[in-house]
Amino acid sequence: MKKIGILFGQERSFPEAVIERINQKAEKGITAEAVKIDKIFQNAPLGYSVIIDRISQDVPFYRASLKNAAITGTAVINNPFWWSADEKFFNNALAEQIGVPVPKTALIPSREHPTGTTGESFSNLTMPLDWDAIFEYTGFPAYMKPYDGGGWRDVYKLHDKEDFFDKHSGTQQLVMLLQEEIIFEEYFRCYCIGGKYVRIMQYDPRNPHHLRYATEGKAPDAKLLKTVEEYTLKLCKYLGYDFNTVEFAVRDGVPIAIDFCNPAPDADIKSVGQENFDWVVETTANYAIERAKAQKDGQDNLTWGEYIKSSVSGKPLIAKVTPNVAKVAAPKKVTVAEKAKATPKKSATAEQTPAKPKKAAPKK
Repeated sequence: MKKIGILFGQERSFPEAVIERINQKAEKGITAEAVKIDKIFQNAPLGYSVIIDRISQDVPFYRASLKNAAITGTAVINNPFWWSADEKFFNNALAEQIGVPVPKTALIPSREHPTGTTGESFSNLTMPLDWDAIFEYTGFPAYMKPYDGGGWRDVYKLHDKEDFFDKHSGTQQLVMLLQEEIIFEEYFRCYCIGGKYVRIMQYDPRNPHHLRYATEGKAPDAKLLKTVEEYTLKLCKYLGYDFNTVEFAVRDGVPIAIDFCNPAPDADIKSVGQENFDWVVETTANYAIERAKAQKDGQDNLTWGEYIKSSVSGKPLIAKVTPNVAKVAAPKKVTVAEKAKATPKKSATAEQTPAKPKKAAPKK
């Protein structure tokens, strides 16, 4: 029997619904339950073919447990090794590399020294920073947020440099991003599951949480939605996330990726609404079953993104495209021997000059 487990914290509606839906499908040899942990020993399996992780970003004990489960053959959704390494500033750099538009973003060091460090720990950091260049780069208004945060925590809208220094003084040990504001005419939040299933949702981050998906207006342009879908798939393919959300702010008809490091995205029925909830539950259940069927004991069953794959293989992040031009064959070089062999022998009767008859010697 292959078990699918869901590891979660305070949320209830989504994990309980996924467990119920998987078991309703009654796939032969597959069952689902909430993950149960009573001990963790090194290199000892947890007993799950698949684990859907919804909480390890907040509980280091769970993150270490999932790495141990992964190395013993569990397919963990999402890859706990990559999730530990990833953050929003890197995401933006990767997006630029693969041609997905993102806002101009600068990385800002923490206002206070991290615990266990002093000013001498930052001997390579030029102080003061080149604030004028940073503010010119992002412009104002701008947004400041943690480089590895989520859930809209510690996010500030800033109107000028004085506002920046005032708000930044209260961020303590948080490393922050300063990001240009995108004035948008449309906004989308997209679920992406399995790197192939996408649901594009109209969304307004300016509304209260329970009203952000309740948007009314004109139907989005089909071509725009196609671009949004392509960008969503591309980002998740390179990052390697099995379960993620990608947000786009549309400015002058161009979708700009705002936030796409959400490996445990909101899926509560009270915020996403019934229709979106039904889709994400059904798609997650199907994908978890798919992964359970493909899982094999004794080997790695994690998803790795194209960024990691290209790095390991030593290949360029973006493959160079060779123009599809018809090739003209170069003339073949012919050797002397081949020339001699190919040249027809000359006919003596046709080509050679007959020898002149010899004159008889005079008689003596």
